[in-house]
Amino acid sequence: MVAARSRAPVETLVVCVDRTGDVPAKTGVGTPVAGRAAVESLVVDLGLADPEDSGVNALLEALRVADDLEDADVALVSGAAEGMVNSDRAVAAQVDDLLAEHDPASVVVVIDSAEDERLVPVIESRVPVDGVDRVVVRQARDLESTYYLLKQFLADEELRATVFVPLGIVLLVFPALMWLTGSLAAAAAAITAVIGSFLLYKGLGVDDHLADVPAQVNTALYSGQVSVVTYVVAAGLALVGVFVGVLGASDLGRDPPALIVATTFAFEGVPWLALSALAAATGRLVDEVISADRLRSSYLNLPFAVVSVGFVARAFSAYVLERAGYAGPLRVPAISVGPVHVESLVLAPEQRLAALVIAGFVVSLVGIRVSSTFGGTELEEPEDVAE
Repeated sequence: MVAARSRAPVETLVVCVDRTGDVPAKTGVGTPVAGRAAVESLVVDLGLADPEDSGVNALLEALRVADDLEDADVALVSGAAEGMVNSDRAVAAQVDDLLAEHDPASVVVVIDSAEDERLVPVIESRVPVDGVDRVVVRQARDLESTYYLLKQFLADEELRATVFVPLGIVLLVFPALMWLTGSLAAAAAAITAVIGSFLLYKGLGVDDHLADVPAQVNTALYSGQVSVVTYVVAAGLALVGVFVGVLGASDLGRDPPALIVATTFAFEGVPWLALSALAAATGRLVDEVISADRLRSSYLNLPFAVVSVGFVARAFSAYVLERAGYAGPLRVPAISVGPVHVESLVLAPEQRLAALVIAGFVVSLVGIRVSSTFGGTELEEPEDVAE
């Protein structure tokens, strides 16, 4: 079936979004699909292919919204199945095609899931969005049996992988940990830590970011970005910082307080970790200078912010350790520059804290000044037009 498209401009275009690409996968219809007749035909095709698909309700809602508006048309855009990045790019390209054909003054977006809602900013960057209509399908409260619910749950491959696989691993690992440690509390603590890490991993969307890493690395390698090298250097400096921090904490003696262990780790590792962040930020800034037409203030300010935070973290960790007797005072050596001679001096804990905090504050002010002065500066002069 070929999607029918109207080239007449409309005031409002009602766009139904299918980020996961279920509609073309189940119906075989290419997207974008535009026009009331084409969308109505698509609803029938999708309903026959999968009556339980919520996309049927989303398409019907899009038709209803278009009927309620004056001078409105309806369309469907759908993503690809080869990853979220490709899916979002496909939707963006389809939206551009619809805007070129219909030239709407604004759009109304119809979605049926939180996954689809992530594409609203993509559409909003191209055309004003008057509203977002999220379709929630009402289910019968008195379902025939719990078996039906379980069957529907097991039929969802994504839910099985997200719920049953971690649960099975926990049930297998827990008795093994009890046998190895001989302690129920230790086994429960380890399992709880793993579950917490998994929840953070899914909740913060780390899996989505990791899925984009290969494409980003491939792009960086083939485009000659400086950040590839600086990221490797940053990773090495971070490892050195962790190693130095662990060594410093291990030299404290027997049974030191937990606060002192953490503070010592920060005191020893912060300089290296700050250098790591500075290397990464510098590489990103260099890439911005090479590839962009303008310098963004955020990239200019980031290296100064990293150094400033490093000064402040070092200041407070040094103060705590010195007051607790785990670190000596800061000795400033004598300085002689020509006729000027400054005697060596020893800074008290409060003086050391104040000096480092002020240094961090000054670096931060310098960063703000530099970013406000050079931020948004054009890096390439426009070509002269021949008279």
